[in-house]
Amino acid sequence: MSWSAETIKRAHDIVARYPEPRSAVMPLLYLAMRQDGYLTADGMKQVADLVGITPAQVQSVATFYVMFKTEPKGKYLISMCTSISCYLMGADDVLHAIEEASGVPAGEADDEIGVEHAECIGACGGAPACLVNYELIEGLTVEKAKELVRWLRDGKPETINGDELQTLFGSVTSFDWAIKEDNAAIGPYPAFPVFGTAAQNTDALEPGRGA
Repeated sequence: MSWSAETIKRAHDIVARYPEPRSAVMPLLYLAMRQDGYLTADGMKQVADLVGITPAQVQSVATFYVMFKTEPKGKYLISMCTSISCYLMGADDVLHAIEEASGVPAGEADDEIGVEHAECIGACGGAPACLVNYELIEGLTVEKAKELVRWLRDGKPETINGDELQTLFGSVTSFDWAIKEDNAAIGPYPAFPVFGTAAQNTDALEPGRGA
């Protein structure tokens, strides 16, 4: 295996949680993304070997779910919801602002930033909404979208935390954010501490409550 000893140990610990090893495919795919930044052919083969199925079977899972990426998406993946509620609240304008400020068209990425359309992300009451490394921002405006891109480009944050994003760039929310989120994303994949894809964000600001 080309994975580090730490990653291999975590992988075996994850597989041991399931009665059937193949049930661990999706958690292991997150681990593979943590290892390589995205899903490589080698990473998917590693997963296949760990759970006793073929690489083609692993690839069929990886290409079905949108959160698994088989191409590099940069360090920061901005996923702008363009479903009906966000669309009606100006999501297209916000997406265009992100594209212009980053120089990255939707569906593409450079070494730092990836930009994509997203289907409904379940924040219709806080439209328009987007995700940065799967951490939520509600009520994102055109101007705040530009500030977001500058913050990512210039600040190069090591972790991305939803509470901090909402404080800095959000406005209206679907509901009051009552529970402080200490976990933070460390790459362009969802933050799950048990899978090693999250970190404690000790620098996060207090949760945003809208502007």
